[in-house]
Amino acid sequence: MNIFESINNTSNKASDIGERYVDKSFEYFKLKVFQQLTYTISMAGKALIIGAVLFIGLIFLAFAAAIAIGDALGHVSLGYLIVGALFLITAFVIYKVRYLIDGKIIRKIQIKFYKA
Repeated sequence: MNIFESINNTSNKASDIGERYVDKSFEYFKLKVFQQLTYTISMAGKALIIGAVLFIGLIFLAFAAAIAIGDALGHVSLGYLIVGALFLITAFVIYKVRYLIDGKIIRKIQIKFYKA
């Protein structure tokens, strides 16, 4: 009977060690998900704030440029037309190279997400 008790004790120890490993792995993954989630939310928040301020600045610069171009040409409406056309051209160029932007974002997130 001593052999059976020894096998029983060994299997109980192995079971306990396995349970502790699973618990610690679960805790690690929870912490890793929390880290990635907070990093992502932090980056999105900063991008939103910076983007909003840059957008407001761009609007003011666009109005100033349109007025200046319109004064130089003698018609303010021509200035607005030229600035609007520049925005459309810029949007078209960004649309055509959007896959490059996607690739850069994916590489940047991949480095942060799969970092051990």
